Amino acid sequence: MKIICIGRNYAEHAKEMNSAIPTEPVFFLKPDTALIKDNQPFYYPDFSKEIHHEVELVLKISKPGKNIDSKYAHKYYDEIGIGIDFTARDIQSKCKEKGLPWEKAKAFDGSAPIGQFIDKKKLIDLDNINFHLTINGIVIQKGNTKDLLFTFDAVIAYVSKFITLKTGDLIFTGTPEGVGPVRIGDKLEAFIENEKLLNFEIK
Repeated sequence: MKIICIGRNYAEHAKEMNSAIPTEPVFFLKPDTALIKDNQPFYYPDFSKEIHHEVELVLKISKPGKNIDSKYAHKYYDEIGIGIDFTARDIQSKCKEKGLPWEKAKAFDGSAPIGQFIDKKKLIDLDNINFHLTINGIVIQKGNTKDLLFTFDAVIAYVSKFITLKTGDLIFTGTPEGVGPVRIGDKLEAFIENEKLLNFEIK
């Protein structure tokens, strides 16, 4: 399986990162070693002093597909979850300054904690899903899919032009504004609507 992450998919987040708003989806990959499951802790790596949280809704691909038409894209996922795209912001900044790829800032081991998944049929309107992240009980990030620059279906269609999607692949669909640092001892909880699906600590 592979992890596909969509960058700058919420305009306000693009603005807070001083990045241009994209005219087509931007994506990058994380390896399967980035996954953290079952609410296991995230261990702060020794190579960074600025790990940032980015909460995102996650699609789980349910069948293989290539060159998927957007009008059929909804048939390629049945479940939606929530996860964190951890970013070593200090490393990313250095890579950007030099015009280098920044996988090491995004794809490191443990950089993709994921929570439970729910049947998308439980959600009344996929274009109006509320989700949020709390740190130590305080709401830090809030998002709604109505603000997506590229919908779930548009993302699936676009990515599948370049990469064959396989059963079990995960697509992180982008983070809203409010990203920021985490610290050892922090407790992170992530919710879709009011259902807590992810709960772990920074160690």
